[in-house]
Amino acid sequence: MGLKKAVLFFTFLFCAGASLAAGPAQEAGQQINDFSLSGFGDQGKKAWDLSGKSADILNEVVKLKEVVGNHYTDKDTVNLTADKGDFNKGSGVVHLEDNVVITTSGGAKLTTDSLDWDRKKQIVSTLDRVNLRKQDMNLSGVGAKSATALKTMELEKEVRLDIQPAEGKKSGKEKIMITCDGPLEVDYEKNIAVFNNNVKVEKPDLTIYSDRMQVYFSPRQEETKGPSESLAMASSINKIVAQGNVRILRGENTTYSQEAIYDAKSKKITLTGRPQIIIYQTENMNAAFGN
Repeated sequence: MGLKKAVLFFTFLFCAGASLAAGPAQEAGQQINDFSLSGFGDQGKKAWDLSGKSADILNEVVKLKEVVGNHYTDKDTVNLTADKGDFNKGSGVVHLEDNVVITTSGGAKLTTDSLDWDRKKQIVSTLDRVNLRKQDMNLSGVGAKSATALKTMELEKEVRLDIQPAEGKKSGKEKIMITCDGPLEVDYEKNIAVFNNNVKVEKPDLTIYSDRMQVYFSPRQEETKGPSESLAMASSINKIVAQGNVRILRGENTTYSQEAIYDAKSKKITLTGRPQIIIYQTENMNAAFGN
């Protein structure tokens, strides 16, 4: 079998401390048509795999084309694809470039230009802009760090979250956009997102500004879900806690406070910290005061 038809298969058993050693052919460089690499956990279950349509094997790096990777857990299967990538044999980190896509069995999809996949720490990270689509929610920002299964995520800057219910879907959800300078921390299992610096929430009936904001979402159990979505965060907002230089606009009226708690179910806002209300609609004031 010639080199062009050869299939290279490496198996890592981390629990046994096995490692990949470069042979003489690898030191000189070797090109093959197919590349496959797998790793197993303590119980002998496959934890991840990595493959490429073609590979250049160098001293420390395997350069791949048409990369496909998978990360397996008891609850999720995560798929990673890219046009090209580098596998570092020493650190075990996979660097992906061009048309990078991560999809999960829970319905999340992340796209970016480049990504580092640290299989040992189960973390993916990038300095580029990312876009994460999950149900009716679309999250974007520049610079990201996340668990491989996308259960938690940190975005560094230029953060934007859009909640856009599908047309014709009678769920009672509203179109909402939240932006901030960053950073953002979101935990999909705990159903909370924390926005920082110049936070702005835009809803059809009001706009909220603050320095920091905690947004609490409904658990997926309250909505229709599949077996793999039992811990997924829904796109419905339960509560918003805005803190620091809070400003709320409702029509022509403006409210100022140091903290505001918005209850989405009752649509009530509780203000604390010397609240001040400015009312511009005065046409019914005389009737209200009996004049």
